[in-house]
Amino acid sequence: MTRPITAGVDGTQESLAALDWAAREAVRRGLPLRVVHAWRYAEALTTADRETQRRWVSEGVAEAVRTVSERHPGLPVATDVLEGSPAKALADAAAGAEMLVLGSRGHGPVVGFLLGSVGQQVIAEAARPVVAVRAEDDAAAEAAGRDVVVGQHGGPEDSAAALRFAFETAAARGAAVRAVRAWTLPPVFAYSPGSLRLLDDAGGLEPYEKQALAEALEPWRERFPEVPVAEHVEMGSAGQVLLSMSGRAQLMVVGRRAHRTAVGARIGSVAHGVLHHAGCPVAVVPHD
Repeated sequence: MTRPITAGVDGTQESLAALDWAAREAVRRGLPLRVVHAWRYAEALTTADRETQRRWVSEGVAEAVRTVSERHPGLPVATDVLEGSPAKALADAAAGAEMLVLGSRGHGPVVGFLLGSVGQQVIAEAARPVVAVRAEDDAAAEAAGRDVVVGQHGGPEDSAAALRFAFETAAARGAAVRAVRAWTLPPVFAYSPGSLRLLDDAGGLEPYEKQALAEALEPWRERFPEVPVAEHVEMGSAGQVLLSMSGRAQLMVVGRRAHRTAVGARIGSVAHGVLHHAGCPVAVVPHD
């Protein structure tokens, strides 16, 4: 089954930038584009009835789609204007998509995504990758020799989904992957006898981390031999090390394992920090 690249739009500059990004990616991957807008009847804000408001919304979405279609003739585009919960509509749209692309305001005391906090909820709960794009996104950055930067942690399986997404994207763009692994000094008691033996075999902590990154990358190097790969291992917090790479990135890719709390799903601190501060588009990929 062919999955579309889906863009959530709401008329803001951020969401229109997300739509442009999604259209370019759909063309590169030879996939259809789906445009989704979720709305609620605003009875208290206007005297216009439901059908009039629906028409206004549909006309706005149609105008955005016309602009994209003019830029990318031949790109198949489907449009869905849905009434109801934006969070549910976008989460449902993500489930059937290759990826969901949303606008992101960011750079505030509280991260602001498309449709306010709804975007963060969707990112935390979506079963497919979600890409956050800022209003100032520049298509030229995709052809300026910048890398697709991806965070890797743990063993080969822990970041497999993020690595797969990064390599697929780099292959479609003719770009290089820069794989980043950050490490810190854990308490001595965190090491088991087995892990201490592995560290000794590797020659120390930093060589061990480099070896772990190389092992995680090996299957993806074999699957995508045409993609150049740079390996970066650095001591420090994962969020800070990744953000130090953002200036050379055309896209940052991070994994996500959602955490359930009393107030709903929350993404991890690394994904949250990168979404909050990175100036380039950020893809958050759920673990397999």
